[in-house]
Amino acid sequence: MRNVYATIEERGNHTFVVHNAYTGETKEVQVDPDKIVFFEDRSSIKELPEACPFLRFDGKTEKGWCTVHLTRPDLCRDYCCWRLVILDAQGKRAGRVMYQTTFLPDDDELGRLWEGVQPTLKGLSGREWDDAVINILTAAGYRVRR
Repeated sequence: MRNVYATIEERGNHTFVVHNAYTGETKEVQVDPDKIVFFEDRSSIKELPEACPFLRFDGKTEKGWCTVHLTRPDLCRDYCCWRLVILDAQGKRAGRVMYQTTFLPDDDELGRLWEGVQPTLKGLSGREWDDAVINILTAAGYRVRR
């Protein structure tokens, strides 16, 4: 999402103006009061340079949070966040990886493959996990986009 939305102005009090590179629209967003602590801690996305500038992860629960959820842009309201998208040989979406490691196959074949390889990923996280998943899926004939 960092390729879609760029912060073009910081107005203080955790308020920002973002620009949508696709539509040219601008929108003011404000960090949700209950997520300011998450927003200020950028360590959870340091390995995700293309992540939305307002995305953060809770290391204890491993859940991802949109820190501007209450004022998020319309595109975000329609968009389901994914870290990786998996395409089949014809370029059709076959599945997605959501948040940190939530794998959502769109077809049965990919689901069966995932069930078989999931145990090999135990103990991996971040970029290491992504790279292993990408290598496995690429070897099986899928294409993966970050």
